[in-house]
Amino acid sequence: MIDRKVMVFGAAFVLRLLLICLFPSLPDLLTGRVEVSTPVNSFKRLQEGLFLYSGNVSPYDGGTFHQAPLLLPLFALLPDAKTWPLPTAIFYILVDLVNAQALVTISESGQSINSRFHSAVRKHVRWNGVSVAAWFLFNPFTIATCLARSTSVFTASGILFAVSNAVSGNSVNAMLALGFASYLSMYPALMFLPLVLVCYDRRTQSPQAPKIAPFILQHAGLLLASVAGLLGLSFLITGNFWEFISATYGFHLLVPDLTPNVGLWWYFFIEMFDSFREFFLGVFWLHLASYVGGLTARFRRQPLFVITSLLGVFAIFKPYPSISDASLFFALLPLYRHLFPLMRYTFFAVSAMLYSSLLGPAFYHLWIYAGSGNANFFYAITLVWSLGLSILLADTIFAALRDEWEQDNPGKQGTEVRQV
Repeated sequence: MIDRKVMVFGAAFVLRLLLICLFPSLPDLLTGRVEVSTPVNSFKRLQEGLFLYSGNVSPYDGGTFHQAPLLLPLFALLPDAKTWPLPTAIFYILVDLVNAQALVTISESGQSINSRFHSAVRKHVRWNGVSVAAWFLFNPFTIATCLARSTSVFTASGILFAVSNAVSGNSVNAMLALGFASYLSMYPALMFLPLVLVCYDRRTQSPQAPKIAPFILQHAGLLLASVAGLLGLSFLITGNFWEFISATYGFHLLVPDLTPNVGLWWYFFIEMFDSFREFFLGVFWLHLASYVGGLTARFRRQPLFVITSLLGVFAIFKPYPSISDASLFFALLPLYRHLFPLMRYTFFAVSAMLYSSLLGPAFYHLWIYAGSGNANFFYAITLVWSLGLSILLADTIFAALRDEWEQDNPGKQGTEVRQV
């Protein structure tokens, strides 16, 4: 197993390095793609903010940088990416490998098939941790995100480390990691409830099990304290608290930049009358947040599956999604290999996503460069992409429900289900 792990991780490292060395213009090409880079994770915008920061100017003065301030001193330690691109590329590759190691930890914990209240019927149908890591490392979306140097990889690190620590029983580290991810991108904070339930289910295996209400409150306080600490450090860097709050979290909430992406928001708000904008902003955010309570209540027996499902929801419905969000959702899906036989529309979902992945760049080129199309071309293909993700997510949820039903009714395993 160790030899396989070394081979997989080494091959992933070499593959990324070869792509960078053989195609030096590929990282800059991917950085400019709207499918990979958005206003909140673009490496080009990070470079703009870093240039202003290095010149003792507020990084938010240019109106293009909308990312967390703590990324600036981190990247200031690296050589200039334009002159010396290799150190930055190696740094991103190492982050990918660290994320894959977190996936190995999550897989080997067995929480996806055996939890406090649930034991999968087909628990023998599973992949080992190295196979799950390979699925993540050799996913073309993961590779493209790494080469484009998107800052979404750091949010993914926070989420994966939060989950890996939660399934290992390290609830304090899990909350600190979730606080780091929430500080970078806001939306991971919505995963607090299922994540704390994973921590609680692990804690109840010890002789002295705490009560659930104080446990949740304590960890909520820990999450808020970690975010507050990071915000305090950000204030020391920028010197103006409200400036970076409005330029980062305010930017996420109000969605002022309608640059095209693979999501559903940008075209809708381009066509929106200004008088209705605030109302529909609230509706869209309420829709995104509403999945948390329903999924957590229905899948209380499988809180790790709730986290996986929410990552799929975020990849579809967050305001500035990219293929990195889909790659993170796909990274956790192999943990539920035992659900694949119960899924019904995998072919249609995969076909829709492959179709949109291939035609999306072509339609964008027709619209922006060839001038032979309009915004409807690209938005139509992003709808197909979202449809494919929605079918896959809904099918996975159906399979999880069917698995729970078969656990509760062992005599009816394999029985045909009909909608009444």
